[in-house]
Amino acid sequence: MAQVAFLGLGVMGYPMAGHLKAAGHEVTIYNRTTSKADAWVAEHGGSCAETPSAAVKGAEFVFTCVGNDDDLREISTGADGVFGGMSEGAIFVDHTTVSAMVTRELAGIAAEKGIGYVDAPISGGQAGAEGGRLSVMCGGDAAHYDRAEPIMTAYSKICRRIGEVGAGQTTKMCNQIAIAGLVQGLSEALHFAEKSGLDGRAVVEVISQGAAGSWQMENRYETMLDGEFDHGFAIDWMRKDLNICLTTGDEIGASLPVTALVDQFYKDVQNMGGGRWDTSALIARLRKLA
Repeated sequence: MAQVAFLGLGVMGYPMAGHLKAAGHEVTIYNRTTSKADAWVAEHGGSCAETPSAAVKGAEFVFTCVGNDDDLREISTGADGVFGGMSEGAIFVDHTTVSAMVTRELAGIAAEKGIGYVDAPISGGQAGAEGGRLSVMCGGDAAHYDRAEPIMTAYSKICRRIGEVGAGQTTKMCNQIAIAGLVQGLSEALHFAEKSGLDGRAVVEVISQGAAGSWQMENRYETMLDGEFDHGFAIDWMRKDLNICLTTGDEIGASLPVTALVDQFYKDVQNMGGGRWDTSALIARLRKLA
């Protein structure tokens, strides 16, 4: 078993850290909102620290799951950041969805300090985090990944190294691009069924068994039909991710017309007051337009 630190106890990080503790690792946690850190310790045991640098003292592996590029920079290199407290030879694993640019920037700083760096964004949503069934897409030196991968099995159903540092984040962008178009297509199909006077549940029962089937259809069609969007991955976060996709697409010359269009549809839902709604709320926009 390993001595680990986990920083960032959001809807994903909170259960992920819990799985590490349940697997027998010695876990120290840090969260900006101390009440959440206290609640985690009360539920799982372990210990919490007052600063990022204090949390990582003596840790063999440090895991982060925060909000965005700026949050990751701050928790890594800011005052009392983790890079100031980590031991040489330790491995830093970042589960935040951020740009490949900031990933490579921070990996370079880590290397200068003798710290291994693995970018490891995740997919599977809150349910996947709680059930320990996340997909983890990784970039980094093979030796660093090989050390960290057995620890990540505590909360993953698949964990794979795609390439060097930044490859994990780029793979996550592929994931978000695919989801954006898929959710819009599913929304249109369900909306079309409703306007045609069909029983949406009966429609999905049939088409989900064919080529139209998907995780989104299986797990979201009922709540979409019922207009329930208070679960899953928030639109505010999805637009953050899609902005990374579109910016990177411009940099590398990749054409993403559907992604750009769906991003604007998500903006419409934000303007409807749905920024914290689940990404499946695209159907609410269609209903409003009808």
